[in-house]
Amino acid sequence: MPSLRSPESIGIVLHDFALGGTERIAVRLANQWAADGAIVTLFAGARDGPLLYLLDSRVRLASPADPIRRSPGSMKRLAAAAARYFGQHPVRTCFVPGNYHWPVALALGQLPNTVRPAVAVQVSAALHKPQRGPLRQIAYNQRMRRLLCKSDVLIVLCTRAGQEADRILRRRASIPLPLPALDDRPSLQDLAGARGRMVLAAGRLVREKGFDILIEAFSRLVRAGQAADATLVIVGEGPDRERLATLIHQHGLHVHVSMPGYAKDIRPWLDRARLFVLPSRFEGYGAVIVEALAAGRPVIATRCTPAVDDLLRETGAGLDVPIEDPAALADAMARMLEAPAPDPARLASLVEHHRIGAVAREYASLFRRIAERRHTASS
Repeated sequence: MPSLRSPESIGIVLHDFALGGTERIAVRLANQWAADGAIVTLFAGARDGPLLYLLDSRVRLASPADPIRRSPGSMKRLAAAAARYFGQHPVRTCFVPGNYHWPVALALGQLPNTVRPAVAVQVSAALHKPQRGPLRQIAYNQRMRRLLCKSDVLIVLCTRAGQEADRILRRRASIPLPLPALDDRPSLQDLAGARGRMVLAAGRLVREKGFDILIEAFSRLVRAGQAADATLVIVGEGPDRERLATLIHQHGLHVHVSMPGYAKDIRPWLDRARLFVLPSRFEGYGAVIVEALAAGRPVIATRCTPAVDDLLRETGAGLDVPIEDPAALADAMARMLEAPAPDPARLASLVEHHRIGAVAREYASLFRRIAERRHTASS
């Protein structure tokens, strides 16, 4: 059995390798930690999903004999299976990536002290959503306190989210760390000035991403004569493809709007774009905003994520608009298409602290501290 006190042993739990921001960041961190010499074990309920093929061969991949696929009650089964596995194959720290996986934190925290890892939990999505209503929000807060009562640290993506998390948990548990959304390539490499009038959006084709609002907003530009030679490209795949295609047809936008499907890397699309739009109804932190700025592209985003306050406050970085407001979104696109393109190098400099190498080392340093604290407390 590997030693519980191994100085560089990190566990991660994922339900599967679906095309989600949480899964992508977890795989990126696992790869970087393994490249930096840590012993990294990723326990997956099922070896399903396209992100599986991005996992570095140096990361140990474990899964139950009978795959646990997403279904009612599957997260509870995943939590129990992960606790059994790491109870038999101890690690110093376990990383629980994102709100969806929080039940895993409780199961890991209930392991006996002889094998219990330090539990680091990430907050990846908004803790307060107006659409929940007050009663559902109270229930959400109670569930969060129950699931995270045994976590050793909460990793949040901005100070505001940390304050909210500490208030809900009724204890100081949060540590803000940047979202590791960018590779370690030189920040100014291959930066190109924006040409043309292509508006780019990207994400899963699901209602929460607000692409229907974006299509409606773009149709307003076309009807107002403000979209001459402008195009809208929505990169991504998902269950809403047919509905969005119908909407494009209804608005007579087939000449102006295209949906080319899933892209492993949106950087080539960003290099061709004049601006990026995030029209979501709600988001976690919005890693794609970081990617767009790193490519030197200004961003229009709804007020769906703390990243709007963190990243778009600098002059020229972008504009924010209300959620589900096609008129405001259309006006913002018209203004940005007519304004001179900002200096791409200046925009890229705003997100340098999101490089994967430096952020992964911050995570690893935090893991060592909480593991040592737990070891000292249980000795």
